[in-house]
Amino acid sequence: MTSKLRCGLIGATGLAGQQFISALQNHPYFKLTALAASPRSAGKSYADALKAPNGMMGWFLTEPLPAEIAKMTVVAGAELTSKDLDLVFSAVEADVARELEPKLAKDLPVISAASAFRYDDDVPLIIPPVNGDHSSLIRAQQKARNIKGFIAPIPNCTTTGLAITLAPLEAAFGVQAVMMTSMQAVSGAGRSPGVAALDIVDNVVPHISKEEHKVEVETKKILGPAGKDHPVRVSSTCTRVAVLEGHTEAAWVSLKKKATVQEVAAAMREWKGLEATRNLPSAPPRWIEVLDDPFRPQPRLDRDVHGGMATSVGRIREDTVLENGVKYVLVSHNTKMGAAKGAVLLAELLRAQGFFGPQTA
Repeated sequence: MTSKLRCGLIGATGLAGQQFISALQNHPYFKLTALAASPRSAGKSYADALKAPNGMMGWFLTEPLPAEIAKMTVVAGAELTSKDLDLVFSAVEADVARELEPKLAKDLPVISAASAFRYDDDVPLIIPPVNGDHSSLIRAQQKARNIKGFIAPIPNCTTTGLAITLAPLEAAFGVQAVMMTSMQAVSGAGRSPGVAALDIVDNVVPHISKEEHKVEVETKKILGPAGKDHPVRVSSTCTRVAVLEGHTEAAWVSLKKKATVQEVAAAMREWKGLEATRNLPSAPPRWIEVLDDPFRPQPRLDRDVHGGMATSVGRIREDTVLENGVKYVLVSHNTKMGAAKGAVLLAELLRAQGFFGPQTA
């Protein structure tokens, strides 16, 4: 009989950490056995660590807080060790990740939602159906850093939806340039400090710090071969809108080979992604859903398709400005496929590829 892998979670009390708790609830491979947060939360039960000074419970998800998680005692991140764990999920900010993740990776696999190490040459940046074979970089990372574990981050949530839709176009026609404007949900900014209500209500905020750089750099790393950027030119404008969850993106793509609207739609509909991802527990039946309704996709209607793990695409049209141009609108769930559930999916893939394994009773 195979037992579940013992998982730690750093950044457990934040919004991203809560999303990990939800994504890992009743998972067939993984079980949360350690919750880590800031020193001020250490020693408290998880439920008590969530409470705000005014006594309000700081659990922000619509799913209920699991009773067994509420009772767990929170520890400081530095207290996590390989003695008690098989795997660590990281939901901390980049500056904290930069300090904690290398220490944990000496002995443990670290699957991270943070940006701290996304751009290191020996760190793979993986969306499992798109470039799951980039995991080969992990062995080089272990050798270069003389570590038993490794760091494997997921991309920025805005990059995820874009790269997933570009993958079938690259495979079928080649992609030479991309322009994208995002309309991003407020949940992407986290709960604290997040986006102030007076800033976002009745408004569009036309700048998100560092976001455009992340999209432009990460897309090239994901679409290229392992360890080498794709030559695609990427230009993005990232904005924040008054939507709770689900990033909407308008994309213009210059293809290497001219394709009709029907051919582009078919390429997306028929794309199956990396074969090794198709039967993973968190994998949807289809990675991309193409919609014919000209008023779709919409975040409220389409963000939760296949449990928030699919990217919905609509309004596929010819673009007459770009060479061999096409344009479309996508919606991707930023806190599911673009965050915690996407990280859990990556852990499932790396387990299937043999980078770590279950304990056998």
